Amino acid sequence: MHFSARLDRFEDEVFATLNEKRRALETQGRDIIDLSVGTPDFAPFPHIVEAAKRAVEDPACWKYALHDTPELLEALVSYYDRRFNVQISTDMAMSVSGTQEGMGAFALSAVDEGDTVLVPDPCYPVFRNAALLAGAHVEYYPLTAEHGFLPHVADIPEEVAERAHYMVVSLPANPVGSVGTPELYRELIDFARAHDILLVHDNAYADIFYDDAQTFSIFQFEGARETCVEFLSLSKSFNVTGARISFLVGDPDLVAAVRKLRSQTDFGMFLPVQHAAIAALTGPLDAVERQRLQYKARRDALCDGLESIGWERPNAHGTMFVWAKLPGGRTDSMTFCQELLMRAGVVVTPGASFGPMGEGYVRFALVQPPERLRDVVAAIKHAGLC
Repeated sequence: MHFSARLDRFEDEVFATLNEKRRALETQGRDIIDLSVGTPDFAPFPHIVEAAKRAVEDPACWKYALHDTPELLEALVSYYDRRFNVQISTDMAMSVSGTQEGMGAFALSAVDEGDTVLVPDPCYPVFRNAALLAGAHVEYYPLTAEHGFLPHVADIPEEVAERAHYMVVSLPANPVGSVGTPELYRELIDFARAHDILLVHDNAYADIFYDDAQTFSIFQFEGARETCVEFLSLSKSFNVTGARISFLVGDPDLVAAVRKLRSQTDFGMFLPVQHAAIAALTGPLDAVERQRLQYKARRDALCDGLESIGWERPNAHGTMFVWAKLPGGRTDSMTFCQELLMRAGVVVTPGASFGPMGEGYVRFALVQPPERLRDVVAAIKHAGLC
């Protein structure tokens, strides 16, 4: 049987070995704490669930959606206004089935075979894989501790910048947990304009930030409308990951191009999911703020604990993730993750799975309450992995 050579562009699933070992340990009765996947353990808010339930009970909502309803797009316009003080129009937006799928459709719409795409290293793998799926050439720009795990455009070679078609930026950043400043956003926009690069902002974690950090829509900054697009996700803010609710926002012509491509393979977002999205976008946001503080308590429990047992203080200023340097001079993240699972019963994600610069780090997902995260620290200490 013949398979497309396109599949050779992607690496094998890094979690297969870890998951196999985890299942074997659980079968033996071991208590395993899984902090590998960023799926919130919080429940979706009741008003969102109720909106979906009402829609599910309406037979009309079981037909093909075919397009985003006017009510959905108007709800997004209203949300951008009250959340970011940004005015957009309905022709600047469309829904996508999660940023994962949306980034793939965007890449196929925006680049041709051989075009160059800039992605951060480390990065959420779909940033790289969407470009590879479209046949683009991927160039990494590093996120290093020296620069706070933030983009540092001064280090991007001029010849790479000149041939780049688009550049992905994720702030707050998965997996590294860094949060941008207004000055950084302006620098990124100026860089994109100077080199005629389309700047793609992944804004999945706008509602999860800590301490004195601030989060933004990229459209809050001058010049962004001419050179930027943004993915906004409801998954983490409203705990609806399985519903796959995200939006692409940007120039109407670009949005129309992505919509044209997706229409060849998709009949639109299931109408009950659209109703749930409308409820999230138009409903109260006080629960989102309370949840942010709960994530902060989790961040504090894990980072304070790891530091207390000798780990370097992790980078964790935003997102639901903690980016931690391997302790004791270790450098092989996959080997360490296997050792952590076997000796401490804790599952985390190896940094190498996020790109070459991720080697030497691991990512913890804050998907357990503070007391359980303190158990994680105690297990790591007991296992001598300090």
